Amino acid sequence: MTTTLYGLKNCDTCRKARKWLDRFDIEHQFVDYRDDKPSPDTLVEWARQAGGFASLVNKSSTTWRQLPDNRKAAASDPEWKLLLREYPQLIRRPVVVTGDGVMTQGFSDNGFKKRFGIS
Repeated sequence: MTTTLYGLKNCDTCRKARKWLDRFDIEHQFVDYRDDKPSPDTLVEWARQAGGFASLVNKSSTTWRQLPDNRKAAASDPEWKLLLREYPQLIRRPVVVTGDGVMTQGFSDNGFKKRFGIS
């Protein structure tokens, strides 16, 4: 099963997740979503699995705090898609998508062990 890890190449958490996958010999590809922005359809699917667009966003990030209030008040899917395509660094990372299409966000050793069935 192919695993894709989406994130930012300079993100410490993404680097930890990549090293973890390498350590457990889990084949994966890394996509920096600043360089290769997720399509609107991909964002919609991630939002569906995350429980909504607001769940995809790291609201403690500097980027979020610096946004004007009118941009933070995205009320519709099209507004969220525009915001996340313009500022992909707002997406909580890393985003992990396995070959079965299941998406999860974030990294922890125990969380990845559970996610990948490693005891």
